[in-house]
Amino acid sequence: MGGSLEGRVAVITAGSTGIGFGIAKAFTDEGATVVLANRSPEKGQHALDRLNVGDRAIFVKTDALVRDEIDALIDSTVEKFGKIDILVNCAGGSDGWALIDSLSDEAWDKAMIWNCTNAFWSTRRALKYMVPAGYGRIINISSIEGKLASKVAVSHYVTGKHAVIGLTKATAVEYAQAGITANAICPGPIETELMQEAGAMVAEASGISYEQFLDEFAQDTLTKELQTVEQVAGMALLLAGPLGRGMTGGAYNVDGGTTPF
Repeated sequence: MGGSLEGRVAVITAGSTGIGFGIAKAFTDEGATVVLANRSPEKGQHALDRLNVGDRAIFVKTDALVRDEIDALIDSTVEKFGKIDILVNCAGGSDGWALIDSLSDEAWDKAMIWNCTNAFWSTRRALKYMVPAGYGRIINISSIEGKLASKVAVSHYVTGKHAVIGLTKATAVEYAQAGITANAICPGPIETELMQEAGAMVAEASGISYEQFLDEFAQDTLTKELQTVEQVAGMALLLAGPLGRGMTGGAYNVDGGTTPF
């Protein structure tokens, strides 16, 4: 453990699995206390068992699609630990996949909340505590699809991930002189639990197999391989730590060279 986040308190939405859990592991390895949010208590407990850091990690059952639960997550963190230093908005996804002419209002509205609005809710609540403290690190997990639009039947996901980059930049502009940074990470394809669950359905909607779906993502990269959770967690650690002080308003790719900007 290097200790670069010693004494820091981080909230991570969707922190029990996938990228969120990878970031939690990187943060606790560096001395941070983490609050993991997820809808599933079973997944939350499994994540705590895997982290095995005692009272430096807790789980708070939270539905990222419900504003009151997001507010309660932030408030309860401050009540328990006295502050919130780092916020990682990792919750995101979509369902009801279809081409635009067939996409339902319900799928569109849900994707906006899932990919951007929930990050707005948590950021707004966290700033209530970060601004008086004069310190904060906000990290939003976007996607390569937040800069490009390379796959069909996911226009609602693409739009939501573009929007969260806009929220990131606006937050950076408004709070840069308050000691608060805001950045986005744009991962390339990573075979997380969510990818395994949702990817097959997206592939079916696109008329291809899941294996073809993964291979298309890999072939889009310069490295011709999928990225890893650990690679994304490394970028999050940089942005959350002391060396990230001069980085704000950015949208950083971890995508094997897929995105040229």
